[in-house]
Amino acid sequence: MDTCCGQNVVASDGTAIAARFFAPAGEARAAVRAAVLIVPAMGAPQSYYKPFAAWLAAQGFLVATFDYRGTGLSRPADLRGFAADILDWARLDCAAMIEATLTRATSARAPGIPLVWIGHSLGGQILPLVPNRARIAKIVMVATGSGYWRHYAPKALIGGWWLWHVAVPLATRLCGYFPGKRLRKVGDLPKGVARQWRRWCLDPDYAAGAEGPAVRALYAAVETPIVSLSFTDDEYMSLRNTEALHGFYSGAPKAMKRIAPGDIGQTRIGHFGFFRAQHEHSLWRPHLLPELALPAL
Repeated sequence: MDTCCGQNVVASDGTAIAARFFAPAGEARAAVRAAVLIVPAMGAPQSYYKPFAAWLAAQGFLVATFDYRGTGLSRPADLRGFAADILDWARLDCAAMIEATLTRATSARAPGIPLVWIGHSLGGQILPLVPNRARIAKIVMVATGSGYWRHYAPKALIGGWWLWHVAVPLATRLCGYFPGKRLRKVGDLPKGVARQWRRWCLDPDYAAGAEGPAVRALYAAVETPIVSLSFTDDEYMSLRNTEALHGFYSGAPKAMKRIAPGDIGQTRIGHFGFFRAQHEHSLWRPHLLPELALPAL
């Protein structure tokens, strides 16, 4: 059984980020194996990752989850006019969570343990923008690729066109934020996040193209080892999307693992399926757990 507690982590600009920390219990508490920061996909609340985080804690890891500002438990009462973009999520929220997770490791009598970044979709895209990413020992990307809409899997192309050319520009102008929950697309997002994400997804080189040479250089400067887990039935991330994004990480050693549902005796994984508890024995244990066997720093 794991122990879990919630707290607000304060970013450097004073914004409170809702977070949860899952710690091993019993004998496992005496020998924490590593710290793990789970960095969410766009529109995915930290509650979605709770079963996965609790399982990791039961395996001896100190685990942190959080909601980006303007989303989930970090959302203000009214999103209209709330100022935030994806750069804020990376440079402020993720940076604060790295420090908070390592601080929690020290207070749990596990100073010096390695920190693993598990980034789901957007969580693997924004890593280069995080100023203190050098503190990360290993990166695991799950269902992560470029968001360029023309390279989506065929079944998502029509929805992608509608989202970027109609829904986002029109809804953000009318509402002052993106009302994704009402539209049954992604979830509610701050206006600045939705508009910036749209600009990325309309660019063939995604963030590396939309944000210019400085951000492209940040991708190339990442040297931390990367393991990528992608899925053949991902409705958003085609093989082309996946390979494109990982190509930007030109300076990092990479291990690319592409998994078909049939490979693990399942009929469906998709963009969000990896984190469902039903995949403990088909995905978590055989494909993730070996990647978390890291030596102490």
